[in-house]
Amino acid sequence: MEIHASVKSWPEVAPRLIAVAAGRAPADLVIRGGQWVNVHSREIVPGHDIAIAEGRFAAIGPDLSYAIGPDTEVIEAHGRYMIPGLCDAHMHIESGMLIPAEFAAAVIPHGTTSMFTDPHEIANVLGLQGVRMMHDEALMQPINIFTQMPSCAPSAPGLETTGFEITPEDVAEAMGWPGIIGLGEMMNFPGVVAGDARMLAEIAATQNARKTVGGHYASPDLGRAFAAYAAGGPADDHEGTCEADAIARVRQGMRSMMRLGSAWYDVQSQITAVTEKGLDPRNFILCTDDCHSGTLVHEGHMNRVYRHAVECGAEPLVALQMCTINTATHFGLERELGSIAPGRRADLILTSNLRALPVELVVARGVAVAKDGVLLAKCPHYPWPDAARQTVHLGKRLGSADFAIAAPAGANSVTARVIGVVENQAPTKALTAELDVADGIVPADPSRDVAQIALVERHRGTGGVVNGFVSGFGYKGRMALGSTVAHDSHHMIVVGTDREMMAAAANRLGELGGGITVWKDGAEIAHVPLPIAGLMSDAPAAEVAAAASRMVAAMAECGSTLNNAYMQHSLLALVVIPELRISDLGLVDVTTFKLTDLFA
Repeated sequence: MEIHASVKSWPEVAPRLIAVAAGRAPADLVIRGGQWVNVHSREIVPGHDIAIAEGRFAAIGPDLSYAIGPDTEVIEAHGRYMIPGLCDAHMHIESGMLIPAEFAAAVIPHGTTSMFTDPHEIANVLGLQGVRMMHDEALMQPINIFTQMPSCAPSAPGLETTGFEITPEDVAEAMGWPGIIGLGEMMNFPGVVAGDARMLAEIAATQNARKTVGGHYASPDLGRAFAAYAAGGPADDHEGTCEADAIARVRQGMRSMMRLGSAWYDVQSQITAVTEKGLDPRNFILCTDDCHSGTLVHEGHMNRVYRHAVECGAEPLVALQMCTINTATHFGLERELGSIAPGRRADLILTSNLRALPVELVVARGVAVAKDGVLLAKCPHYPWPDAARQTVHLGKRLGSADFAIAAPAGANSVTARVIGVVENQAPTKALTAELDVADGIVPADPSRDVAQIALVERHRGTGGVVNGFVSGFGYKGRMALGSTVAHDSHHMIVVGTDREMMAAAANRLGELGGGITVWKDGAEIAHVPLPIAGLMSDAPAAEVAAAASRMVAAMAECGSTLNNAYMQHSLLALVVIPELRISDLGLVDVTTFKLTDLFA
């Protein structure tokens, strides 16, 4: 397969690797006296050296002093563990609010050296052109960032309108790009189950290219529908939330991807399939899915997921396999990365504690890229054009009247359908609430934790606003929060208790060119500019994280007590995960995949 331009292929460097291993040529780098953590044999082998040449492992042995020449760099391991660089099997860079370069800069010090990314967020805003920009910047980085071609834009045809659509022809074209590793998560699982020709054409184009099809089965139904989805070709799935989900996927020949993101805590409930049921751990993989910048800066990335898996009962070597060799094998890259073995890319971590995993040195492609939490490498930026920075089109200045919900004629109260937020999980609940009518308008009722939600069209400047209700944030007083991050169509979501402030928040995002804004008592109290596609910033991660932290504090000031409430906010338009969502076309019942009325 094609590999990154900055990494020489094995055929190009094999003569040198062989010469170094045989003692006929010196290595570029030798790491001496460490404990070799071997994820192939699942063992720790003490007293070993590692020789690296041309960015790849040349040899691993008890004494490689013969590979040290006058110009060979030597690093003393001092008995520390030498483990493979960590791999994130499924994630969205855009969820970090960062461009690929700044995302890489944030995660390299945490030991992540390989990422398998699905840029379907930018695909919804900028189409194939946006995917190419993400792909190209990914290839510029000092670590391995593979791109999965987005499969579903829109994620649910007929239930939402995106800025652009991805076609089977787009997928077939992208399969020839050098950094494309497969097809991104197939979110339109009803389409696959129904045998939709368009979805099957995308899967066929991927399989014809001998690449991996990503899955996304967000349904508790493990009967005929799941059997049909598995038959449709997806090779993995990360939407499981319980042990039965993990077991079902592995039994059907899929890899179970268990995620720990900023708001998704699905490892503990599924890893018991391995720790208690004893299933083969090589078919289980760890990933993050969505991590915002605050999590990356303050808590970590795949090292955080690894530690959590160990805390949940996984043996350290098993958990390590789940975020190294298992991932590489799944994507057909076992001979390329994911382990410390001859010929593989020289990606590794030195750590003094295998359970706590302090990341003391990170080597990527044979070069030290981070030490003791400090980035040593440069992460180049792509020249993002104006077309990627001017993507918020409101069509008009919005007013409070755009956010007024008219009651049925003559009604004094209504039974409204309400989106119910579920803390730390992607699914929502379909709730109902009895709401009073005032002057023909149905207002929010903060005293009962019922806020108003609006989806504002922002791709074509239609001025359209769809209104509804949401519960679970706990907002109090007069407030509003607006965001142009609105998975997956990425229109604008505004949640609030006051219509005037909802309008102010929407207009402010138009001025910013995208991002997040929080309003309270008539004034903006926090904002996060995201000028690229309304999804990402090209500022350093620490700056974005600081702004995001102020935003999180502002949400709490407005009454929210949810863990990572913003992640919940950003998913309220995700019309492929049950039970109730909102789109530019109306309220969506995701249990039936049909539009439904606001009033029951």
